Amino acid sequence: MGMTMAEKALARASGQGRVEAGQYITAIVDRMMAHEAFAPCAITLKRLGVKELYDPDRVIVILDHYFPAPTVRMAEGHKLIRQAVEEYGIKHFLGHAGICHQVMCEEGYVLPGHLILGTDSHTTTYGAFGAASAGIGVTEMSYVLATGELWMRAPPTIRFDLKGGPSPGIMSKDIILYIAGVFTTEVAQYRAIEFAGEVAARMSLASRMTLSNMGVELGAKFAFFEADEKTTEYLKGRTSEEARTFGPDPDAEYEAIHTVDITGLEPQVALPDNPGNVEPISELVDQPVDQAFLGSCTNGRLEDLAVAAQILKGRQVNPRTRLLVTPASQEVLLQATRAGYTETFLQAGAHITPAGCGPCPGGHMGLLASNEVCVSSTNRNFRGRMGSPESQVFLASPATVAASAITGRITDPRRFWSETTLS
Repeated sequence: MGMTMAEKALARASGQGRVEAGQYITAIVDRMMAHEAFAPCAITLKRLGVKELYDPDRVIVILDHYFPAPTVRMAEGHKLIRQAVEEYGIKHFLGHAGICHQVMCEEGYVLPGHLILGTDSHTTTYGAFGAASAGIGVTEMSYVLATGELWMRAPPTIRFDLKGGPSPGIMSKDIILYIAGVFTTEVAQYRAIEFAGEVAARMSLASRMTLSNMGVELGAKFAFFEADEKTTEYLKGRTSEEARTFGPDPDAEYEAIHTVDITGLEPQVALPDNPGNVEPISELVDQPVDQAFLGSCTNGRLEDLAVAAQILKGRQVNPRTRLLVTPASQEVLLQATRAGYTETFLQAGAHITPAGCGPCPGGHMGLLASNEVCVSSTNRNFRGRMGSPESQVFLASPATVAASAITGRITDPRRFWSETTLS
């Protein structure tokens, strides 16, 4: 019997020829990523007398959740991080490059088949490149930074076979919201996911990242796509290491296989306060929005901005709605500027913020007041996530966010856009 992608990645990381679901292993971590949580990690390490890290070259520190620093307290935190980075000899420090998950991929730190752990739950994003990647807490990361290893139980794997022809107005965000709505946010609790099938093969890496990113919203430990030639081509010039294709064995055994036919799928929206509380957009009652947010590690990439710019070009943001656009990285912002998208956003009346996490976790720049409603391209709509606990967040695709910004109400993007990013 062959191995799934999770089993193969963990077998390599633990130095074993074979690993099976349910088996406890101790794995050597290829990459350790930390954002602002590196500050408490550094404090913990110093308190324990750890003077050297296992391998500083495996550590990447990125400031993204609160950049630029919105408070003196956070500025002091950033200062502590910069000092600790220097003391521990960490070369891979990116203080203002954008959201950690986007930057990790852009900089070539994510390779197929590698084991990557990070201090952020959406570290599952790297599964789009065939990496076994997961979020861990500060205590675990402190241990990993000191020792280079972590024990874990190999998760069983469930597979979603994506098939069918996409309808106009559909993006990958609609697919993952549909899956969350039909299969619930409990379907992959401590499981690995493999997204496969003809639709997965057609997807761009940006679209795959959206699904892997929200894999954790289904409870997943890892959320893989097979690393194909599209993956290795993207990594050329971004890493000096060899990037090989990586996938499951043909006779791998799965706990469950679900077929998802996207034929006829219409745009999806997750209503407050759960990503699994999903309705097709045609079922929504007229819903005004105070804020439309385009950004985050889920949907702040160039592909997302391109669709939104296409919808907004020559149109105006509704006077009752503010549209915030946050590129996922400085590289995305630069590319969007060269393509003319930023000018389109500004002419439409949008506000462009620095690359970072910003409003998504309610950090800064764009928090919601009580009784305000936001339609957002982010990954979570928990109560109080983006500001006041009395506010509401509806999750949707970048196309739906852009269309809603124009009308001031949650709006079917097919009214303005008859294409798809999934062809």
